[in-house]
Amino acid sequence: MRQLKSSRQPKVSKHPPGGFCPRFHRAVELIGRRWTGAIVRVLMGGPQRFNELLNTVPGLSDRLLSERLRELEGEGLVRREVDPGPPVCVSYHLTQSGSSLEPVIASLGSWAERWMRA
Repeated sequence: MRQLKSSRQPKVSKHPPGGFCPRFHRAVELIGRRWTGAIVRVLMGGPQRFNELLNTVPGLSDRLLSERLRELEGEGLVRREVDPGPPVCVSYHLTQSGSSLEPVIASLGSWAERWMRA
């Protein structure tokens, strides 16, 4: 069976594993912001409406959820989709870029289960 090759080749970091990499730093700062990882993780289960997200992540305020969703949308990880209805319905979806974080989030989750206290 023939495998299709992706037209996008993964970028190889110019920075050694022990050195500083500005792209890595930016990615960790983005995903590591308070509530962002939890929001991305919930969206990995499929599209969600604002209130569904709000109810799924305990302790998350509506103001902060709005802020994080705007940031994730601005970075191209989340897409906001409006169904004109009636009634108007807004849902949030991970983009291809956001979905590609799934193995990263899964690995971090496995690490947390093993090493973090509840």
